[in-house]
Amino acid sequence: MNMSERWDALWRSIKASLSPEPIFQNLIQAYAQPQRTYHTLDHVQDCLEQLDWSCSLTEHADEVELGLWFHDVVHDACASDNEMQSTAWATTVLQNGGVAPDVTARVGQLILATRHQSLATSGDAALIMDIDLSILGRDPVAFDHYESKIRREYQEVSEAAYREGRALILESFLLRETVFRRPKFRERYEAQARDNLSRSILKLRDGLITTTF
Repeated sequence: MNMSERWDALWRSIKASLSPEPIFQNLIQAYAQPQRTYHTLDHVQDCLEQLDWSCSLTEHADEVELGLWFHDVVHDACASDNEMQSTAWATTVLQNGGVAPDVTARVGQLILATRHQSLATSGDAALIMDIDLSILGRDPVAFDHYESKIRREYQEVSEAAYREGRALILESFLLRETVFRRPKFRERYEAQARDNLSRSILKLRDGLITTTF
């Protein structure tokens, strides 16, 4: 099933009244914005693949999937309210589509969970947070590629400022008791994530990262 077919199936599953195609095209356009290098449709697709193998953990599978589709639909590297804006975008779309209010509300809560600034308020919130962070626990080559893409999204930030800010973000994950909240994700990704984070923080702190834009 390709991404368009998957979106159509999800849209039918939540009994939305609008045609799914224009909304899918809007999503495609948003994720294809030229300033994006990591927060693209590829990231969404990867998140959906993570959901596929962990779907048994969901309480409301459709809402988790919708949250993944919408969680980075608004992304400005210099903004601090991307998740709020993405929630507003999704809420408008779902309300206009006649989606049930409780479904819409849950989707909004799940998108906001991807700020990764607070404890998960539900099992689904913990799951979507783990899915979004799963890149931290991939093999070192994939992780380094991810870090390179993130740096390019912040290419207007000076090297020194970026190194300091990025190190603080990565340290915030490493300082948690566990990076991942759900046992299934901890089993698969925790050890590698800690290795990747430690290695990247050392590079950032030592000023060893060089970037070619």
